[in-house]
Amino acid sequence: MARVKGAMMTRKRRNKVLKAAKGYWGSKSKHFKMAKQAVMKSGNYAFTGRKLKKRDFRKLWITRISAEAKVNGINYSRFMNGLKKAGIDLNRKMLAELAVSDKEAFAALVEKAKVAL
Repeated sequence: MARVKGAMMTRKRRNKVLKAAKGYWGSKSKHFKMAKQAVMKSGNYAFTGRKLKKRDFRKLWITRISAEAKVNGINYSRFMNGLKKAGIDLNRKMLAELAVSDKEAFAALVEKAKVAL
């Protein structure tokens, strides 16, 4: 049986890593060994970043809702509690969008929340 050498797959694997490291500073984009380490580390950062993005957006939405609620004379926690008691199921993303783009609708929600409290 003929001996199979792995030159083609090795080259493909190396090129894949070097392509992922394109644009990295210095030797990290040229030398395979350093590129491999840099790509692995950047993969970890990307994984962590995808988790942190969810937290950051939730924090942003809460800040926007809180700011608009204060303008309408109620704090964030009482507003959310009033919405829950009024049976209004809107997530924070949609509430933040209303707070930014449609202030009249948000004010109406605040009034409903105040009545429910």
